[in-house]
Amino acid sequence: MISPNSNSVYDELKFKATTSSGPGGQHVNKVNTRIELKWDIQSSKVLNEEQRTLLLVKLSSKISNDGVLLISEQQSRSQLQNKMAVLQKLDRLLQTAFAKVKRRKATKPTYSSVKKRLDSKKKLSEKKKWRKGL
Repeated sequence: MISPNSNSVYDELKFKATTSSGPGGQHVNKVNTRIELKWDIQSSKVLNEEQRTLLLVKLSSKISNDGVLLISEQQSRSQLQNKMAVLQKLDRLLQTAFAKVKRRKATKPTYSSVKKRLDSKKKLSEKKKWRKGL
């Protein structure tokens, strides 16, 4: 997880607290508990060019036209908990974006599976052939 101690990435993240919607009564209108995280991927010094383009492609639905990633959280009534949740969301997004896709190894079907498939096709065609006769 990205922690406040990792200076490089954490320095580029911008947090903004706003009023949250949902349950909480009058308290919700007074306190800024919703957290918005903005990270300018386009001008990030932490990412190399390959990582930047990979993120821009894979996270395109969450990135604005300016190349800014926007994530928000308002589940908790605590600003700190929402901030930690936003960081966890960012961490999960980055892990999935940078995960290597395992290539499928081509295999041949087994003799028995081919035989079973052909037998079931024969049975079905027999059944349909008998229907036509009636």
